[in-house]
Amino acid sequence: MKILIDFFPILLFFAAYKVYDIYAATTVLMAATAVQMALIYTIDKRLQMLHKVTLVLVMGFGALTLALHDDRFIKWKPTVLYAAMAIGLAIAVWGLKKNFLKILLGSQLDLPDSVWRKLNITWVAYCVFMSLINGYVAANFSTEAWVNFKLWGYVFPLAFLVGQGFYIAPHLKSDEPSQ
Repeated sequence: MKILIDFFPILLFFAAYKVYDIYAATTVLMAATAVQMALIYTIDKRLQMLHKVTLVLVMGFGALTLALHDDRFIKWKPTVLYAAMAIGLAIAVWGLKKNFLKILLGSQLDLPDSVWRKLNITWVAYCVFMSLINGYVAANFSTEAWVNFKLWGYVFPLAFLVGQGFYIAPHLKSDEPSQ
């Protein structure tokens, strides 16, 4: 259920773009993101910082796209979001000596500090990569190509998350007593 909530705004965006245009798709994305955040809030009783930032960026860049009738704004939203995530994680780990991934997920995953540090650095690199690749596609390709990239580009986060799963699996502490 949670994965459906995570992906339905982009799927609705893609469908609206294919049926109508980028402006209808942007409107659908804004509405779907608002519904998504309401659902997350209903389930979790709070929104994490990433949810809040995503909501603000979708609404802000979406409003600019619609008001100025300029699709560049919505195309650059992912670049800004990923860059903000990379900067935030980097400042936290290197400047503040805090690991936000551990703070957010530490209650769910019992991992050694060295693994948390590597995960954080990997997330910084991943966010920089995603920011750069979205910026490249947004700047150098048509809106149609960018929308297709947004849909099929979900291979990147899925592959990244699966890779992270393989990386952390050997480090997870078992709940079962050893024999």
